[in-house]
Amino acid sequence: MTQTFDIAVIGATGTVGETLVQILEERDFPVGNLHLLASSESAGSSVLFRNKNVRVREVDEFDFSKVRLVFFAAGAAVSLSYAARAHAAGCSLIDLSGALPAEQAPQVVPEANADILAGLKSPFQVSSPSPSATTLAVVLAPLLDLLDLQYVNVTANLAVSAQGREAVTELARQTAELLNMRPLEPTFFDRQMAFNLLAQVGTPDAQGHTLLEKRLVRELRQVLAKPLLKISATCVQAPVFFGDSFSVTLQSGSAVDLEKVNAALEAAPGIELVEAGDYPTAVGDAVGQDVVYVGRVRSGVDDPAELNLWLTSDNVRKGAALNAVQLAELLIKDLL
Repeated sequence: MTQTFDIAVIGATGTVGETLVQILEERDFPVGNLHLLASSESAGSSVLFRNKNVRVREVDEFDFSKVRLVFFAAGAAVSLSYAARAHAAGCSLIDLSGALPAEQAPQVVPEANADILAGLKSPFQVSSPSPSATTLAVVLAPLLDLLDLQYVNVTANLAVSAQGREAVTELARQTAELLNMRPLEPTFFDRQMAFNLLAQVGTPDAQGHTLLEKRLVRELRQVLAKPLLKISATCVQAPVFFGDSFSVTLQSGSAVDLEKVNAALEAAPGIELVEAGDYPTAVGDAVGQDVVYVGRVRSGVDDPAELNLWLTSDNVRKGAALNAVQLAELLIKDLL
């Protein structure tokens, strides 16, 4: 008989939490008892899992000794409040918030640095990076042996679902109001989001960088094991419900061999390379899919050591929930 694992999902009613539960079912993860947890405001609702409605309970009252693994998909404050309690109960955890230090819970993307799991001790604490860092790591990892990578410049056009269900609802409401010629009154966003681009996601610090941009830089360096890699990141809020798109420029120390780059991307796991002359989009290609789409692979206009790429992926599914479930699969296969 196949061994099963009792697990918990914190943040089960959020966009990532619900998708995580869905992927657990799709991939036939060996779940014994599934405990769905959330704040007191969401407790009492239910989420469908294997044709049964599983009731969501309040996380504050949960006994973590009942499970062997818990997914933290409810934000930094929740992870900081309950991670130590889960660990003390002997429960392994996968955190999606970025709140835990790398020394405590290393950032892992299975396609890029799964080998780091072998050095961990039970109960395990692992972090799943931000969707942006995950997407970039999946694509950059197979290129590290081909490029003398000096510098990464990325503009991340992020879907509003990165900020949760309330942001999705706000974009839908704004769109409806504008299409029906009604006056627009922004609530979640501080200005018009529909049919617009916002130059920052979150509040910038004194140097002008947002928390999400700094997190992307920090996590990508960790996953690629390149702590000194120069990375410039700009996160833009796009009027898209789901699916992030990235314009990426890589600077190599020598001329880039495009044929080898394309071959490496074609062979790499988790990537769908779009043929030359075409390009992928979030809505038309990435949403609902389990891969990162790569297109417009080209060298610089006047610099043969420059490589330009266009990437798109489902931020909630591929960037967050799937990466966490893949980590869990590796943990139960080799470690738990």
